[in-house]
Amino acid sequence: MTDHPSTYKGDDTDRPGIQWDDRAFLHLVGDGDGVLDSAKSIRSGTFAELIAQVVALPEPERQKYYIEKAGDREFHAAEIVLLSRRADFPESG
Repeated sequence: MTDHPSTYKGDDTDRPGIQWDDRAFLHLVGDGDGVLDSAKSIRSGTFAELIAQVVALPEPERQKYYIEKAGDREFHAAEIVLLSRRADFPESG
């Protein structure tokens, strides 16, 4: 699982495409963000794992969650479903 890259030697810091193996966190919508945001996450894993978990939920249930990954970028239900349909999405999640 990748994390925020080190700047030492700068190796492998600018990879093209979506980084499916980036560390990500599953949150409830409306959990308040803030300083302790990562402590409020429900689950952590790779970006691909969390996408697969959210997509496996019934459609109305998906709306309750979002995924946050590197740079505090939030992905909500509609975008998560679109990402899961990409040709380069890992099959095993």
